[in-house]
Amino acid sequence: MTRYFFLSLLLAMLWIPTGLAQLQSQSQTAVLDYIVAVVDDDVVTASELQFATLSAISQLQASGTEPPPENVLVKRVLDSLIMDKLEQEAAVRAGIQVDDQTLNATLNRIAAQNQISLATLRESLESEGYGYARFREDMRRDILTERLRERMVNSQINVTEEEIDTFLSQQKIGENREYYLLHILIGMPEGAPPEQIAQVRREAEEVLASLQSGADFRRVAATVSDGDRALQGGDQGWRSTDQIPAAFADAVLPLGRGELSGLIRGPQGFHILMVEDVRDLQPRIVNQTHVRHILITTNEVLSDDDARQRLIRLRERIVAGESFEDLAKANSDDSASAIKGGDLGWTSPGEFAPEFEEVMVASQENQISQPFKSRFGWHILEVIERRTYDSTQEFARSQAREAIFRRKSNEEWELWLRRLRDEAYIEYRQPT
Repeated sequence: MTRYFFLSLLLAMLWIPTGLAQLQSQSQTAVLDYIVAVVDDDVVTASELQFATLSAISQLQASGTEPPPENVLVKRVLDSLIMDKLEQEAAVRAGIQVDDQTLNATLNRIAAQNQISLATLRESLESEGYGYARFREDMRRDILTERLRERMVNSQINVTEEEIDTFLSQQKIGENREYYLLHILIGMPEGAPPEQIAQVRREAEEVLASLQSGADFRRVAATVSDGDRALQGGDQGWRSTDQIPAAFADAVLPLGRGELSGLIRGPQGFHILMVEDVRDLQPRIVNQTHVRHILITTNEVLSDDDARQRLIRLRERIVAGESFEDLAKANSDDSASAIKGGDLGWTSPGEFAPEFEEVMVASQENQISQPFKSRFGWHILEVIERRTYDSTQEFARSQAREAIFRRKSNEEWELWLRRLRDEAYIEYRQPT
């Protein structure tokens, strides 16, 4: 399933009238548990399939999308569960683990991002029939898959400055627009013979014709798409021109609100895109801070109190007139900035640890902060100056790098998953 599928499910359950518990109560009969698929040394059970199917329905309803026919949805969900099993087995073979400390930190972050406490998160899950213990293990598997992808695919990907330059020139970055995109992929195997390619093209043409005749794009995507966001109605969200893959740009950029692309041939199959909405991309004006600091790290010999007292004395010397630059060079444990007198340069919001940024934002220019602690150690800092800065071009390059990386990652991950499935033993079973 897609990354943080179960987090999306949780948000859907919290905000739509028909939550998972209600959907479960609407089920006509209780499930007598049995095996629906064998996946190498693991199995998918009927209860797992029912729960995941209800979850998919909840997620589609949250986006305002009518679910596809039950037999279609169940088959798609089962295929997703099979891939989940294969990914987990691959992670185990690779020695990848997720400890409780990492899992707890992730759950706390999810709760904080949604402005609720961990206790409220737990209560919401329990009230919707989604046990907290189950949610924890689902999240553990999700993190495991993310780490598997990082090791097997992402760690091998490189994006060069030349690729970014070429990408930006192709994307016509000067148009300054954003597109809300929906996507359908009619997939085909790697190295498919010509007759199979022709058959897949005919299927894609039929899908495109139905969309041109007024079929609901999101429902069609949930029914037929092989894309990674199929069960979210093919929703790709807002994309600026530099975030649209080069293979799609020529087809997408001329489109207006509600318009469809034609068929776009790619390595994975045939793509269809719809521009659900368009908006002007506003310049990215940020408040930047020029700051320098001195860092003292703790260890078995140097305690927190020792580090704090040392910084108190350094601060007193700076206030008395000694050079911040000289003292940073001689004392700071941040070697990268120490050689520059502690200078961290111009920084934008979100670049530093929250504890550091909080003190930086609250500090007056040309004043030395009191010692404070972050995850890296103990600091004092000085805000040299502040400015308002147009970071549009830097942001464009950053987004271009991300888009290129994402495209390469998606292509390599899909190929890796196909090989994983081709090499696996999979047996579908009917109830007896």
